[in-house]
Amino acid sequence: MIYLDSAATSWPKPAGVWQAMEYCIKSVGANPGRSGHQMAVQAGRLVDEARELLSLLFNITNPDRIIFTLNATESLNLAIKGLLKPGDHVVTSSMEHNSVTRPLHVLQEKGVEVTKVVCSGDGSIKVKDIESALRQNTAAIVITHASNVTGTLMPLAEIGQLAKRKGLRLIVDAAQTAGVFNLDVSFMNIHLLAFPGHKGLYGPTGTGGLYIAEGLELVTLKEGGTGSMSHIPGQPGVLPERYESGTLNSVGISGLAAGLKFVRDEGTGKIRQYEMSLTSRFLKGAEKIKGLRIYGPAELYERAPVVAFSLEGKNSGQVGTVLDQQYNIACRAGLHCAPDAHKTLGTFENKLVRFSFSYFNKEEEVDFAIHSLAEIAAIPPEKFNKKEDKSCGC
Repeated sequence: MIYLDSAATSWPKPAGVWQAMEYCIKSVGANPGRSGHQMAVQAGRLVDEARELLSLLFNITNPDRIIFTLNATESLNLAIKGLLKPGDHVVTSSMEHNSVTRPLHVLQEKGVEVTKVVCSGDGSIKVKDIESALRQNTAAIVITHASNVTGTLMPLAEIGQLAKRKGLRLIVDAAQTAGVFNLDVSFMNIHLLAFPGHKGLYGPTGTGGLYIAEGLELVTLKEGGTGSMSHIPGQPGVLPERYESGTLNSVGISGLAAGLKFVRDEGTGKIRQYEMSLTSRFLKGAEKIKGLRIYGPAELYERAPVVAFSLEGKNSGQVGTVLDQQYNIACRAGLHCAPDAHKTLGTFENKLVRFSFSYFNKEEEVDFAIHSLAEIAAIPPEKFNKKEDKSCGC
């Protein structure tokens, strides 16, 4: 299988990831932070190690400000619902994932005002348009660092400076960039950074996190056992326990720590350079395929290693099915859980096919993908569209 779906989750994982998880479940499998015996203490140390590695990656001064979650979706729900209250106004973009738009939709029904700044046809946004959307009651800006559809990079540092000038909170969805692009919460003035553990950080599924800036307190999404201050009826105020009720996924977090070590040792610069070289290779090859249209920025430096495209006269879902069943290529076809983005691009009805590249892909895999698309493009539409479409179309 040629795996070109790393925007959904990365695969394969570094060997150290599953080895760390195996060690944890075999030798350390106690509940971290719940008991004083040796195994529990050791489990707690594994969790602490992951926090420290994350703090170094994102330039976070206090590792305790990092909250472990199941994924970036849970992190964004905590950030958005925990920060905004009725009467607040928030600005976001038309390229956001449903992990942003759906929590905002729920809050909108409860009295939070939402403005979606419409992005350009390549998915990009202008900082001046964000500034024009601000109101007296604006409390926050919520923005993705890179579109999960087109890979379009948003001007995060400039948006951070705008938020700083206006005294606003900045919530960032780093689902497509954590571990690949430099993220400095201090330099970029990020107050809430949501990230998955299972994509560019190479951890297993079921891992993610949220950075909460100093001095910022969120309404909790869940309450319960924290392993500390059990005598009080309410949630403790101390972090990270305040937002981590219940038993942590210590096995998954140990795997995440191993993934973080891999990223640290290889270096985000080296990882990014290689992934973007694969992206460039694909884009150059795709230009030669008649009827293939690429969506997103024209310049390579304006995108992440994510490419969305369509084939003229062909159903995108069927293209994905043929790539899977006839060419053994795993990709994503549909709306990519980002309907607003597809409306912005004008692809809501026909949808798109997405390739996303990782550090473990090879140049020959990219070349084979280009060859496969050239063959599919050559099939007459009247013959191709009779094929069974087994894609989810979502």
